[in-house]
Amino acid sequence: MTGKLVWLVGASGSGKDSLLEALRVFEHPRILVAHRYITRPWNAGSENHVALSEQEFFTRAAQQLFALSWHANGFYYGVGVEVDVWLHAGFDVVVNGSRAHLPQAKARYGASLLPVCLQVTPEILRQRLETRGRETQTEITQRLARAARYQPEGCHTLNNDGSLIQSVDTFLALIRQPVLSKESPHACL
Repeated sequence: MTGKLVWLVGASGSGKDSLLEALRVFEHPRILVAHRYITRPWNAGSENHVALSEQEFFTRAAQQLFALSWHANGFYYGVGVEVDVWLHAGFDVVVNGSRAHLPQAKARYGASLLPVCLQVTPEILRQRLETRGRETQTEITQRLARAARYQPEGCHTLNNDGSLIQSVDTFLALIRQPVLSKESPHACL
């Protein structure tokens, strides 16, 4: 039995970290949330990640200890090969993915991949970015423009405008469905 690799993507402020944290808190016996390995301090941002120096990251990459890795926003990101063991054991594994690196995940995991794109309306996204206070108004405007340009392809769309509980329930219903075939690569919830 093999599980699904759920590649969770969305604009900054769409609620990925909140959804992942909620999944870690609630008991789901067949779902695991993978930690990313990132070359940024452990206390930077709200994501629960494993902080690595660039040297540590490159050493792990050279030893093929990452199932997937990429560079974005000035940092290196990796997903450990332990996710392959978990998938083989039948767990569904949720990863905080990258929109730009979805093709890389598709190439490695093929039919076992379930891409999920969190989307929120521009008004909600602006409110969330302003509330968290990490970006300037110029950076918020840039993030909103980038989010508006992104059109997910081959990705389940999950609207995250509502409550976190609603999003968790919808997310769990989605991953209980069979993986989409190549003939129907887009679904909207």
